[in-house]
Amino acid sequence: MASPEPSAPAAGAGGDAASQTAAVAVEQIRLPSPDEMKAQEMWNNCFVRSVMSGVMGGGLGVLMGLFVGALDNPIMQEEMTARQQIVYQAKQMGRRSLSNAKTFAVMGLIFSATECVIEKARARHDVVNSAVAGCVTGGALAVKGGPQAACVGCAGFAAFSVAIEKFFDRHT
Repeated sequence: MASPEPSAPAAGAGGDAASQTAAVAVEQIRLPSPDEMKAQEMWNNCFVRSVMSGVMGGGLGVLMGLFVGALDNPIMQEEMTARQQIVYQAKQMGRRSLSNAKTFAVMGLIFSATECVIEKARARHDVVNSAVAGCVTGGALAVKGGPQAACVGCAGFAAFSVAIEKFFDRHT
């Protein structure tokens, strides 16, 4: 008894190539409009990018301050009435929010401005820009603590920036 032979494709080799070509969808390239190009150019401006990072950092700081301030409750119920506790807690949350908003706004502004300037100077978009910007930001935020604190801040923030860049894999 003879073994069965493999069956040949019905359409043949030429038909397979034609069907594969038809299966690949070709998208047409759409050029950006002049308004889109102006908007992109505006967002590539270091000043605009830095200010927006500062504003968004401030907003994040407010939210973080509200959250952390709500969790921090050192008041004993016997010492104050419920109304006094609510007022005290609201004031604490407000103070914490303002403090965090300032810190996060300055952090976002310094980091974004430094990264943008370095990126434009080097004409590259890679993880080195983030590391240097992180070092400058960490050092600037810790400079009041002295040179040792500035060095630790530089190294810590640079390492954190590189870790975030690797985690999000923005640079290939």
